[in-house]
Amino acid sequence: MVKVEIKTVKMGEIKLNPDNPRTISKKDMALLVKSLKDFPEMLEIREIVCDETMTVLGGNMRLQALKKAGAKECLAKIVSGLTDYQKREFVIKDNGSWGEWSMDDLANAWGDLPLVDWGVKL
Repeated sequence: MVKVEIKTVKMGEIKLNPDNPRTISKKDMALLVKSLKDFPEMLEIREIVCDETMTVLGGNMRLQALKKAGAKECLAKIVSGLTDYQKREFVIKDNGSWGEWSMDDLANAWGDLPLVDWGVKL
C-alpha cells in the first residue's frame, strides 16, 4: 500500500538520486536557481518527491538548485510502499517530455511573458 506524507524537511535530510539519468547544463541550472528565487511559492505547489529513504524520485535538479540558492529546508512529498520497479518508473516518467509546445499558441496567448527565462526553448 502506497502512503504519502508531505512535510517540511531540512535540506540535509534529502539525498540526491545517484541513479537519476537526467543532467542539466550550468546555464540551465543558473536559470533554475533564478526561477526558484523569483517564484519560491512554486515549491509549495510542486514539492520534492522522495521515497521512504529520503532519496529523490522527482526533483533532483530542483534540489540541487535549492542548495545553490542557499535554502535550509524545503517541502517534501515522502512516498512509501513503492516497489523498486515503481520508483525507477517514476523517475523516468516524471522527467519525460510527453508533448510539444504549440508555437502559435505561445506567440498569440503567452508572448507577453518571459518564456525563455521560464525554460521554454523557442
